[in-house]
Amino acid sequence: MKKLKNMEGEEEEDAAAAAAADDRPNNPFDALTEEIIHLILDRLGDDDPLAHKSFSLACKSFLSAESRHRRSLRPRCSDLLPLIPRRYPFISRLDLSLCPRVDDEALAALARSWSSTLRSVDLSRSRFFGHAGLSSLVANCAGLVEVDLSNATQLTDGAAKAIAEAKNLERLRMGRCKLITDMGVGCIAVGCRKLTLLCLKWCLRVSDLGVGLIAMKCADMRSLDLSYLPITEKSLQPVLKLRNLEELILEGCPGVHDDGLATLKESCPSLKVLNLSNCQNVSYVGLSSLTSEAQCLQQLILSYGSPVTADLGKSLHKFSGLQVVRLDACMVTCSGMKEMVNWSACLKELSLSKCVGVTDDCLSLLVQTQRELRKLDITCCRKITYASINSITSSCSSLCSLRMELCTLVSTDAYLLIGQRCQNLEELDLTDNDIDDEVLMSISRCSKLRILKLGICLKVTDDGLKHIGRHCLSLTELDLYRSMGITDASIAEIALGCPALEMINMAYNENVTDAALISLSKCPRLKALEIRGCPYVSSIGLSAIARGCRRLTLLDIKKCYNINDNGMLSLAQFSPNLRQINLSYCSVTDVGLLALASINCLQIMTILHVAGLTQSGLAAALLACRCLLKVKLHMSFKSSFPESLISYIEARGCVFQWRDKVRQVEMDPKGWKLHMSKSPYGA
Repeated sequence: MKKLKNMEGEEEEDAAAAAAADDRPNNPFDALTEEIIHLILDRLGDDDPLAHKSFSLACKSFLSAESRHRRSLRPRCSDLLPLIPRRYPFISRLDLSLCPRVDDEALAALARSWSSTLRSVDLSRSRFFGHAGLSSLVANCAGLVEVDLSNATQLTDGAAKAIAEAKNLERLRMGRCKLITDMGVGCIAVGCRKLTLLCLKWCLRVSDLGVGLIAMKCADMRSLDLSYLPITEKSLQPVLKLRNLEELILEGCPGVHDDGLATLKESCPSLKVLNLSNCQNVSYVGLSSLTSEAQCLQQLILSYGSPVTADLGKSLHKFSGLQVVRLDACMVTCSGMKEMVNWSACLKELSLSKCVGVTDDCLSLLVQTQRELRKLDITCCRKITYASINSITSSCSSLCSLRMELCTLVSTDAYLLIGQRCQNLEELDLTDNDIDDEVLMSISRCSKLRILKLGICLKVTDDGLKHIGRHCLSLTELDLYRSMGITDASIAEIALGCPALEMINMAYNENVTDAALISLSKCPRLKALEIRGCPYVSSIGLSAIARGCRRLTLLDIKKCYNINDNGMLSLAQFSPNLRQINLSYCSVTDVGLLALASINCLQIMTILHVAGLTQSGLAAALLACRCLLKVKLHMSFKSSFPESLISYIEARGCVFQWRDKVRQVEMDPKGWKLHMSKSPYGA
């Protein structure tokens, strides 16, 4: 009830502020027509909610116009759902991914409120709804064309039967709906004849029967994801008869193998994207059967599959339209790469990440014939040297993305060529390579650079990074993980020169202090900040970040021992968009955690070895944080919490992950060896 009152209070405040603006003499906004106001709102877009709020506060007419103009909505909390339709009456796209608990009653109420406008619903992170709620949704919203039910592990065939009544449905995602069987999928096939996209990834009870029914009934299908299903060539036969199929994903299908595929009598001529990653029983024989008529093939993904041999290379000669090839973690033979040289295709993207067998000779030969490459991934290709980089930079001057983490034999001189020859680069990953300040000075010529990863580059110092800050003004993502030669001085240059910065990782650097965070607080677009293991940052710097970076969504402050309740209070006051935080080992007490729990968007928390917390304080914070999807806690709390408390919090949609980790007093000096690249926005 408190949150409902808060929203009502916010609406009253917005209206009061707008009314105050209206009371001003000669209000210039009164002369604007609603058509002009809507054009202004179109320019604002949906990326910046603060811009829409500011617009609404300008005057009462703007408040009303913005409410009527809004078509896309992402509510921050399940508790607010009953009041939202009154404020926004014409929503067509509803994203409930921030609402962990959406029960049948709530879903039915929303469907009734937007019965004539709702076209798309995202329930991929919501739980507790079933066939009753979906029945109401489908019955009330006849214009529904898109539904995302991914991760709804509670849904059964009854829910699938309810969805089958959505006669106009075009896109349906059901990844990890593990209780859905062939019967449920069959209902969907019969009822939803207009489907063009269907994702059944990890629907482990769906077999050849269900997939075959989809193929026979949904003739307009364009994209079909069958990853990890227990299917065989029996269902692929009708699938390949789909005349409009453009994307087929068969990742990790153990029943798909050469012997079965060889029996196929035809393939799909309209196929543009084929994903056979993790299909280790499929070689060039099966691939040839699947693609015998696919003259339009543009993307081929064979990652973690069988070896790339000369026969495989030959089987792809005919695909002149091929633009993207991904062979990650495949055993690549020299003869196989030499056959790739003879392809008639003009590749735009090639991924050889973690491919064993890539050498200077074959890679150099390949890039000399693929001069239009825009994206190249050679991560962990440990046999390549200066010769490969020389060929890449001289042949592929249009490269916009180059990933080459852990290419240990490449010399420093080779990296200089990147800045000299590839000045259109927008993404560059040099993680764990032997680069120095001279290399960064050369790379700074790449003025379009948006993503730069320099993790574990131990020779890089402020002198080199300053050049990046002064010349790469479009930088949005910077990874400095364990690059310990970096200090506050160069971070200040980055903050000054790169105002569009959205993510920065400075983890495990003892030279980073509050001064660096105060500098970064001048980057208003900052969304992700990773400073774990930076012992000299404190609540002073974190408070500056909270005040200046209102879009902050991810924060990792693990082992920042000097961050205490003051930092949490600032986050609670100024960081309404915070969704994920790791505060393990911090000096936070019950007071700080309770303040943090007031953030409506907070979904994921990791709280391990926080000595200042008590059992009652942690319990109170968990009860107050109503939008939690996942929380990691030490195993000791599991036995001390009442079972009823855990059950109650789980019933709201939160998943507990219990860890029995021993408290680490010092950083592991070899910890960087375990570092793996990750997205700052991952869960």
